[in-house]
Amino acid sequence: MNATLATLLAAVASAAVTVAAEAAPQPSPSAQGSAIVVQDQASLRAAPRDSAQQQASLWQGEVLEVRGERLDYLQVWDHKRERGGFIRASDVRRVALTEAEGPALLAVLRFVQDTPGAEALGIGLTAAYLQAAPAKALAGVEGAQAFDALGTFADRLARRASVAVPGKASGATLSAHLDVANGYGVRFATYEVEGRMQVCYEGEAFRRLLALPVADAEQRARAVLALTRPECINPDLPAHERAKLTTLQAEVLERVDVAGLPGYLRNRVQMRRASVWGAAAFQQARKNVADPAVAAAAARALAEFTGVSKADLPDEDQSAYNDAAMRVSAVRWALVPAAVPVAVTTGTRPTLLTEPGAPGETCVLLVDAQHSAKAPLLRRCTYGVVWTASASTNREGTALALAVQPMEGWRELWVLRKTDGDWLADVLPPAAATPETGVAEWAGWVPGGQQMLVAREARGQGRYRKSFEVVRLEGLTTERVTGDVAALPLFQRWQDPAWKRQTLSLR
Repeated sequence: MNATLATLLAAVASAAVTVAAEAAPQPSPSAQGSAIVVQDQASLRAAPRDSAQQQASLWQGEVLEVRGERLDYLQVWDHKRERGGFIRASDVRRVALTEAEGPALLAVLRFVQDTPGAEALGIGLTAAYLQAAPAKALAGVEGAQAFDALGTFADRLARRASVAVPGKASGATLSAHLDVANGYGVRFATYEVEGRMQVCYEGEAFRRLLALPVADAEQRARAVLALTRPECINPDLPAHERAKLTTLQAEVLERVDVAGLPGYLRNRVQMRRASVWGAAAFQQARKNVADPAVAAAAARALAEFTGVSKADLPDEDQSAYNDAAMRVSAVRWALVPAAVPVAVTTGTRPTLLTEPGAPGETCVLLVDAQHSAKAPLLRRCTYGVVWTASASTNREGTALALAVQPMEGWRELWVLRKTDGDWLADVLPPAAATPETGVAEWAGWVPGGQQMLVAREARGQGRYRKSFEVVRLEGLTTERVTGDVAALPLFQRWQDPAWKRQTLSLR
């Protein structure tokens, strides 16, 4: 059983497998089948005794060639290390890799699939099943179950490796399990994110599963969720490549029918769809904010998010729910038509105009009756998306709030304010942290021209926080803040009705 899973999967795809064992090298004449290690740090010894010298430390999922039996030990050959020895029979499971043994292996797979920590063993058992099962079984329901299990094992192992604490004993075990998986041809990608390594499964088994017409809705749902994990997007991808990936993710998510799914699983698919369509809206807006495709993508994102049933939302999915809400909220202004700029001829209230700047830039111009676009009150440029429909001026005409989105899932609040005859532009971010996911949005003006209402929601450095604030325009200092909007009388009295109707912060 020395062929890698990659080789076996290729054989399945080309319909060249009559019996998958044909892909494996022929065993030696003395071989008596194979054995899969089921215990971590199992000892390969020089003789069938506990006191014999240890040749190697083996890990669950590794496969050995059986060449004999002595007492309660098996005499084996380790092809990976090119070394022979003896191992206790209780530390391994013998497999014959015959068609008759296929159902038994599949039954063990179903059990191990839901056992955390047994991922490497499960991958080894899957390799055994793929060699034992006939091509007809692999193209049917049994094959779908095997690919579902293989993908689940690999994805769960990647998640464990991503949260492992460096230097801990568990880190050595995870490293060994990843090495076992790699030995079977299971591939992982690694990215550095904020000083830590993010490990992600490459997803081949899930793609094979989606190609099988017999795969059921739940299997497909697990596959598409694993293939579209937002944390597994390469952070160094160029913008055009990221846009292509978002399009592919949207197409993959359409390959599952949510109607027959359990409530919690349907929620997960819809939250992921909402996040992906929110990203698509932002990427389209970067090309042309007036493109109808921007509003269509934002509308789809909002529709998917509003379809989530909070009654079927388990505690472990609350984080994904909040993240989806922020990603949809970041592009919600795409659903509001921008007002057509008109010439300013009278009055003192300023008006916003936009014009192209350097390649990729949008410049915001603040004009009034005395200051035209050629000599504006203020000019500021950005590579982000300027949502002009969000512009709101206070009653006194001394401040203006504008939503600007520099990256997907992260929308800032620009505050343009008058000070001693001049105008300044300040940026209020969702949080004072490295940008991850977040939204800062204007919620209303307090009469008097000194204060405004702001709702902020963000996740950064592993923390999630939502707040409602009374912000002083001078210096943008927060005067009062709370997580419960009902606790702020000024918020209750002066919040903007349109904001209250459209925001997702009050969900």
